[in-house]
Amino acid sequence: MNEREKNFPALLERLTPECQRIIAQYEQGRSALLPIMHLFQEHEGYVSAEAMNAAAEMLSLTPAEVEATVSFYTLLYRRPVGKYMLQVCRGLACSINGAEDIMAYFRERLGIGHVQTTDDGVFSYEEVECLAACDRASCMQVNLDFVYSLTPHAIDEMLASIRSGTYSTPPMAQIEAPGRTWAISQESEIAGGKRSSGAVGVPQPNNAGGVGDRSGIIMLDHIINHDVEFFTKTSERAVVDSRAVVEVAQEEGSHARH
Repeated sequence: MNEREKNFPALLERLTPECQRIIAQYEQGRSALLPIMHLFQEHEGYVSAEAMNAAAEMLSLTPAEVEATVSFYTLLYRRPVGKYMLQVCRGLACSINGAEDIMAYFRERLGIGHVQTTDDGVFSYEEVECLAACDRASCMQVNLDFVYSLTPHAIDEMLASIRSGTYSTPPMAQIEAPGRTWAISQESEIAGGKRSSGAVGVPQPNNAGGVGDRSGIIMLDHIINHDVEFFTKTSERAVVDSRAVVEVAQEEGSHARH
């Protein structure tokens, strides 16, 4: 057990009141999952397995549901990252305005590539899709703060300022040393017979809701059995499914049973 794991119970105790405050803002508790995950990442530097398990317990979700959500969002990291996340836009407008040269310069100056972290743990580097600042291309984000009109000279000044501790954007939390990359290669892990933490103990993790998988959910059954409600008003943003969809599903289910 490393130092971070030893200290996690104290962190959880300290953050629980804030988690409860977040949960109270939503009509459905599970809607609080993303802000709670961001809260833990703010304090740990990434979303640890312990944080995901704690959120699952708070929100009455399975670990698999939490991990599936966290793994979907690129701004949630499941492994430790650098104190400064450098995300360079490679969208069309930035590419037209020299993003390829800017990315090549970053890779040269940092000595790392896409989704990699420097050996000293200071910088993580990522080439991302459009950051929606096309009028000031080429652009990037440093710990989500925008930097515009990039040039090699501006990059050198930025890196020097970060290393000297004078850069205006504060570093992210880092209570565990990062590895070379924070990417998780699911295909290679599955090929090696490994399972994600949310799938451990699940009979058929690749068949969520399938025969024998008690932790899975067959959403169609929930819709047909009216276990979920799509038609009441809510203050939360939600997609309202057409009643016709449910009626068709009921009709298809009836034909299948007969």
